[in-house]
Amino acid sequence: MSDPVVYSSHGPVAVLRINNPPVNALSVAVRQGLEEGMTRAETEAGIKAVVIVGEGRAFIAGADITEFGKPPMSPALPDLCTRIEASPLVVIASMHGVSLGGGLEVALSAHYRIAQPDARVGLPEVHLGLLPGAGGTQRLPRLAGAEKAIDLCTTGRQVGAEEAQALGILDKVTSGDPQEVGIAYALDLIAANAPRRPVSELPAAAPIDWDATYDGVMKKGRGQISGGAAVRAVQAASELDFTAGMARERELFMDMLASDQSKGMIHAFFNERAVSSLPELKGIAPRPLQTIGVIGGGTMGAGIATAALLAQMQVVLIETGEAQASAARERIEGNLAGALKRGKINQAQYDALTTTALTVAINYDSLADADLVIEAVFEDMAVKKEVFGKLDAVCKPGAILASNTSYLDVDEIAAATSRPADVIGLHFFSPAHVMKLLEVVVADKAAVDVVATGFALGKRLGKISVRAGVCDGFIGNRILAVYRTAADHMVLDGATPYQIDRALTDFGFAMGPFAVADLAGLDIGWMTRKRKAPHRHPAERVPTYIDRLCEQGHFGRKTGEGYYLYEKGRRASVPNPKIPELIAAEQADLKITPRDFTDQEIVTRYMCAMVNEAAKVVEEGIARRPADVDMVLLFGYGFPRFRGGPLKWADLQGLDTVLENIERFAKDDAWFWQPSTLLKTLVAEGRSFDDLN
Repeated sequence: MSDPVVYSSHGPVAVLRINNPPVNALSVAVRQGLEEGMTRAETEAGIKAVVIVGEGRAFIAGADITEFGKPPMSPALPDLCTRIEASPLVVIASMHGVSLGGGLEVALSAHYRIAQPDARVGLPEVHLGLLPGAGGTQRLPRLAGAEKAIDLCTTGRQVGAEEAQALGILDKVTSGDPQEVGIAYALDLIAANAPRRPVSELPAAAPIDWDATYDGVMKKGRGQISGGAAVRAVQAASELDFTAGMARERELFMDMLASDQSKGMIHAFFNERAVSSLPELKGIAPRPLQTIGVIGGGTMGAGIATAALLAQMQVVLIETGEAQASAARERIEGNLAGALKRGKINQAQYDALTTTALTVAINYDSLADADLVIEAVFEDMAVKKEVFGKLDAVCKPGAILASNTSYLDVDEIAAATSRPADVIGLHFFSPAHVMKLLEVVVADKAAVDVVATGFALGKRLGKISVRAGVCDGFIGNRILAVYRTAADHMVLDGATPYQIDRALTDFGFAMGPFAVADLAGLDIGWMTRKRKAPHRHPAERVPTYIDRLCEQGHFGRKTGEGYYLYEKGRRASVPNPKIPELIAAEQADLKITPRDFTDQEIVTRYMCAMVNEAAKVVEEGIARRPADVDMVLLFGYGFPRFRGGPLKWADLQGLDTVLENIERFAKDDAWFWQPSTLLKTLVAEGRSFDDLN
């Protein structure tokens, strides 16, 4: 194996070439190599400048994630950056590809920075619940100013070379071989007798309204604390000398590293990649995927078609009539127009996708050449079976037939065909071209290469794909039904939907459950309650007050009235005054005396219901591991990323505490609050959910 940092000299210029594929992560060996290379350059006769450059496709993509959670090894990155900056030689970072996190901090410790036109830089530590910890919050404001530094530190966004140069991060942007460009720049600096220019010695950034900025960042973070800590670190860069500022940055960094939020976000970071890797699929080749059929051109079907088109696939969409087909095409073109506006595609690509790549038809025979067909029609078993019967008749041998059902039994759907081994569930989340989650629902008779193809499709579409077993609602919607029921029970007992929504958005959810119900459509829950009514347990508490609204034709945002009232063209909403009246009437019928709830009690009950059902989902094998549940809730249901997912949250609370709460709630409602056997076992054995990952 070659050295992780290769030293070479070119006249008066020494080159330290980082060679740690695939992205030159800052492993301990790389850090040691850079430190040793600096020392060698400083002791070698005739060397006047050092160029740091990366091999392969990146300068330095950041920290080595394999070192996360392990004892730190010398040299620590802050010390290495200080060592580089203190060199008596002129140090140049020649950057290409990405320079992220610690990679950018190494570049900022150089005296000059040159980059390729397509280079990108950023400080993404906020996505791990951290802040830059090797001088990023101290050096960057001295180049870009406090406001721009805070923007980069708190959003984690990457900026291109042109913007980075405008911000003062880069001194020069030039195309060519990064090493040759770096050497040429070094020779120019030597010829001009350019001085060393340590960023730490530049003037501090001008002060801004720190408290207002902190409050704004915290509000935008919806409970995530690392952004606020980054603001305070940049404030230190403005108010303290560099050494004291570095000490403050380190203090704040260590606080974040020790926080539950960082533990949750690191858990999410590792597992969003791990959940799509199934041992049983290793070595299994997926079936060919080039032409995708979609049945139904409503919001979901159009979204699936859009996602496939953006992934450079041919799409044949089937609708029931010419008018419906025309409306479906308009939806897809509207989605693609949004991608065009955002710069994801250009005009030529838009034209090709909407003409040659997309076919909208009303005849199932148009699907004869499709490699995989996804049904996205009305959530009714009889309708689904009718569609699959037609697909079975027209699709070629080996074509995969997939259902986008949210709840229904995929095994029953598969049994309606002559090819159950080719049937699978692919549960997308709306809007399907935006939402990252895909539940791959594995029917009992599904062939292993069909499962592999489902995951291959998810990867091609840029989804986080999670394996799910067959049950009512699979992983996500099954758990949703239970924690939503817990919220409904609290409403009957005295909490308002609006207090619950507020408490849960304060906890970090993107939306509260009642606002989500309005967005999804109240008719979905109404249909589900009617479908389950014949098989309902006599002890089950099922609020029906909202059904009165549905009976009047009010289904939430799409009709302008639900738990909230919606003015046309506006996203803002106000509480619907009918809701308290409907709740009060049902409370009177059930002889319930309403009581007050604290926000903390709301969060505790909601989360304990979620965790308990999630544990049952793992216990039954519907989800293979706790991390699968966490990723489903993170990417499909607006669960706050900084909490890692419901089962990671439970680990951080202490499973014994969660179980005690569930058993306490069971004293009032033993049927609903039946503790998971898995949860009880883990508590008895002193283990965590993470132990099962």
